[in-house]
Amino acid sequence: MSIQVDWQAFTPISLVGGLILGAATVILLLGIGRIAGISGISASLLKPKRVELWQILFVLGLVVSPLFYQLVSPLPLMQVTSSLPLLIGAGLLVGFGTRLGSGCTSGHGICGNARLSPRSMAATVTFMLFGVITVYVGRQVLGLI
Repeated sequence: MSIQVDWQAFTPISLVGGLILGAATVILLLGIGRIAGISGISASLLKPKRVELWQILFVLGLVVSPLFYQLVSPLPLMQVTSSLPLLIGAGLLVGFGTRLGSGCTSGHGICGNARLSPRSMAATVTFMLFGVITVYVGRQVLGLI
């Protein structure tokens, strides 16, 4: 088994994207004391009793930013080769995992680790471990990916 890394995927725009994500996370935390956890923000939007403007703007920013970037520079062509049932199953497993882990990779991996939260560090290690196991089983054992 060999691992191949496409180093051309790491472009300066990737660095800029990471810096913007970090800045948005810090602004949200320092500005209104909220964590930039996508699953928590998305889940709160599905509970219409207490939706706040910042949540709508945050999700809107996630949707609009690739469209804005497309105006400035063409996005690389993406091709999804997985089957629809596999994608749906993966999405359901991710949703279940974020509820089970009380947060997602953005909430735990970016915000929680930055605050040195032991729970977030354990969650991030768990995310990464199961991600590696899933890809290995999907590629090497089942031949799905």
